Amino acid sequence: MTHALASDDQIRHLLDNSHLWFIVGLGDNPDRPAFRVARFLQSIGKQIVAIHPRAQEVHGEPGFTSIEDATKVYGTPDVVDVFVRFDRAGEFADQAIKVGAKAVWFQLEVIDHNAAARVSDAGLLMVMNRCPAIEYPRLVTANS
Repeated sequence: MTHALASDDQIRHLLDNSHLWFIVGLGDNPDRPAFRVARFLQSIGKQIVAIHPRAQEVHGEPGFTSIEDATKVYGTPDVVDVFVRFDRAGEFADQAIKVGAKAVWFQLEVIDHNAAARVSDAGLLMVMNRCPAIEYPRLVTANS
């Protein structure tokens, strides 16, 4: 199955020009990668919104149980960043498409080619198996 994943130039543009990031799987556990990446995103000026079944407050921001509920408060996200197992990632990609997000970002080891195809077919930018905390220093600060 072929689908278009974001190029380095597209990822650089996304990191430079996005503001509102919904982070699926972000809870208040400091030992989880999502917790650390969310803190990094805040440090570079991004607004983060936690999407988690327990709707926990994280890094001073309220949490929501669904992308749709968060959209009612914050509006359409620039990026839906997915930190759940690959076998659940597709449902969140579909929700991102439904709410009109600009991009879907599957974190390291979150790989679902069928979901990626749906995202790119819907006209959204699709980033898969990458981490913004790694890509930002590589693509943005290295080129500043």
